[in-house]
Amino acid sequence: MPESKYVYYDFTLSLCPHCLRRVEAKIVFEDDKVFMLKRCPEHGRQKVLIATDVEYYKNIRNYNKPSEYPLRFNTKTHHGCPYDCGLCTDHEQHSCLTLIEVTDRCNLSCPTCYASSSPMHGRHRTLQEIEEMLDIIVRNEGEPDVVQISGGEPTVHPQFFEILDLAKARPIRHLMVNTNGIRIAKDVRFVERLATYMPDFEIYLQFDSFKPEALESLRGENLLESRMKALEHLNQFNLSTTLVVTLQKGLNDDEVGKIIDFALQQPCVRGVTFQPTQIAGRVDNFDPKTDRLTPTEVRTAILEQTDIFSSHDLLPVPCNPDALTMAYALKIDGQVHALTRYLDPDQLLNNSRNTIVYEQDQGLHEQVLKVFSTAHSVDAIEGELYELMCCLPHVKAPGLAYNNLFRIIIMNFMDAYNFDVRSIKKSCVHIVHKDGRIIPFETMNLFYREAEQEAYMQTLTAHPL
Repeated sequence: MPESKYVYYDFTLSLCPHCLRRVEAKIVFEDDKVFMLKRCPEHGRQKVLIATDVEYYKNIRNYNKPSEYPLRFNTKTHHGCPYDCGLCTDHEQHSCLTLIEVTDRCNLSCPTCYASSSPMHGRHRTLQEIEEMLDIIVRNEGEPDVVQISGGEPTVHPQFFEILDLAKARPIRHLMVNTNGIRIAKDVRFVERLATYMPDFEIYLQFDSFKPEALESLRGENLLESRMKALEHLNQFNLSTTLVVTLQKGLNDDEVGKIIDFALQQPCVRGVTFQPTQIAGRVDNFDPKTDRLTPTEVRTAILEQTDIFSSHDLLPVPCNPDALTMAYALKIDGQVHALTRYLDPDQLLNNSRNTIVYEQDQGLHEQVLKVFSTAHSVDAIEGELYELMCCLPHVKAPGLAYNNLFRIIIMNFMDAYNFDVRSIKKSCVHIVHKDGRIIPFETMNLFYREAEQEAYMQTLTAHPL
């Protein structure tokens, strides 16, 4: 009998990247890779690479844990995912991280920008609007794990520090500011004032490349000097910082190891987040046929370009294992000790808080690590290092502090090419829409950001194929 050239593995729902209509999709293994096969009645058959490591992709399913819901849902389910955001009653994960876009405007017009921001785009949100957004998050989450002040470029908002005051007045466990760093680079007094919001405050700093040509392609200009000056100021005040890297195949994916090594040398940096480009908003210098990166390609680049982490360290994050990969390490006396390999997956999947315990015995370099599960609060443990997502483990290390923690996150924001409804239902990074809905990052950028997008989404649901 004729034999297929691929192995049929699974079934899901996806989108046509041309018209955004929901279509059926097969997940198949072929040539040691994972592909999504789908067919749109209007645009025909499509084959999309979604993973380059079959074994890791299969192992992802072992990291699914019971869903953790918000305290309340915001919309009802009528048409099915992704047409009912949000959060609709069919969504399977609360907001681990919620973004508030305090302005549409930016001091750059980056060729790559999911929000299509620019100096003249849109408007600043009023303080009343922002306060209402914050209250919506608190009503949904009680004590939100992470809230990120974003935009546009939030530091161009004329009432920026008043916004931080509003956020700090609420029971938010960790507050972040998502920024391109230009104002931080130009104004050291601005950074000094930012530092007054610590602890539980962090800068999420755009840091894509060391190469002028890559920065010009992604950001429209060579911003390396500005990034270095921003880090100089952040280091001066030891203001906790995450470097966030937008990755594009053939442009800057060869710098993954170099960026990690550089980050480890910066006293203020607590980790690096790698984000393959999401095909949404403005993506001027990007060809989806050649420039897309899968999360497993990023994972492989980390393993090949650094000697810090092993394959046992870069693990799926249980709240949304298709989209998130993590690794933990400790920085001690100039040395880096990987930690995630000591996690027992069964304990990681337990809904109670998980803790890695780092015990010092006969000096810092001799370590005994053990992992256990517990349900304590953050404040109850002396010497505990803060965790930045609700489902990541705490790190308890007497004598050490958050300064010693270093983490790697691969964050895959799906688009219409690799859209998988199973993962979207578990999306835990959300944006507060200006009308008060809380919408997954992925679907916000595809369907809900601009008026014309919402109008087209309504057409899709009114006239499905």
